[in-house]
Amino acid sequence: MFCAIYKSSKKENTYLYINTKDDFSDVPEALLNTFGTPQFVMVLKLSNERKLALADINKVREMLSTQGYYLQIPPPVTNLLDEYKAKKSENNT
Repeated sequence: MFCAIYKSSKKENTYLYINTKDDFSDVPEALLNTFGTPQFVMVLKLSNERKLALADINKVREMLSTQGYYLQIPPPVTNLLDEYKAKKSENNT
């Protein structure tokens, strides 16, 4: 299975995977408006041997088959200060 990958012009580290290059017909218009102008990155073969950095390849294939696109968003930013305070309060109790 091949897919085309686009990065968002509005959202940093956000990528859209679609089945066919330049065919956004399966992507909801509201998502495209939020995503901004898609900037083509590459065509990728989704094989079992390949690993993706921030997405589960099986989930990507499943979403491409069922809804026609997969949206990869960056993981939430960890607030290290809050983490530190929580660990410190655990140690004090």
